[in-house]
Amino acid sequence: MAVSNNITACLNFLALICTIPVVATGLWFASKQGAECARLARWPVAILGVLLLLVALAGFVGAYWNRQGLLAAYLFAMAALITLLLALLVFAFAVTHGSGAYDVPGRAYREYRLEGFSGWLRGYVAGDPRRWEGIRACLAASDTCKKLTMETAFFIAPEQFYQSDLSPLQSGCCKPPTACGYAYVSPTVWASPANPAADADCGAWSNDPRQLCYWCESCKAGMLGTLRDQWRRANVALVAATVALLVVYVIGCSAFKNAQTEDLFRRYKWSNNT
Repeated sequence: MAVSNNITACLNFLALICTIPVVATGLWFASKQGAECARLARWPVAILGVLLLLVALAGFVGAYWNRQGLLAAYLFAMAALITLLLALLVFAFAVTHGSGAYDVPGRAYREYRLEGFSGWLRGYVAGDPRRWEGIRACLAASDTCKKLTMETAFFIAPEQFYQSDLSPLQSGCCKPPTACGYAYVSPTVWASPANPAADADCGAWSNDPRQLCYWCESCKAGMLGTLRDQWRRANVALVAATVALLVVYVIGCSAFKNAQTEDLFRRYKWSNNT
């Protein structure tokens, strides 16, 4: 019986370790999105990770000190939390299936269209004018485009800027769409559009650093591209942690069942001997 308890305790300790990536991913995800001015599911991953951590700790304590009631509660709670984690992963993959990015000839960076993203993601960020006003104000106050302004000295020729690696937000919010045909002056200053009717965003562009392309559809698409990239990176860690938790949980259930069987057998044998 002591051997079975030790095995169950070791399995629950492994489950405890598997919850750490979930907590770390949630905290990274929350802080990263806060820096990018959007709060798409900002804390659920972190909260779910903490709950998994606490439940796994309870399971380890219950197994180590042979608290059968605590172990039973642990198995039920862990099953519910793993189900929630799986549901979150399915939701994340569903709303981030479209990238909205497209290549531009002669440019190293990519540009973004709202139509390429899922309807739910578009509705969350771009569908509510009041929400976008808050995001826009946050972007204008952030260093997203200011970094490009400070790097002007590195872009001596327009081609150097065209071959730079821009983030989705910088590509969508800090410059006009390439289709407009604006002439490059500096990363955030452009002049004389050759095709002002090529895109609705052409008229929305302003050289005012407080305006730039923050009202452009391309800026909203850039925000969606940023959120999608963050979710995709987070999903890698979450999928790995979920698979590990499922494996450890299934083995833990088997070990717990065997421990109960051994306990019943031991009691039966003791009663017969007496």
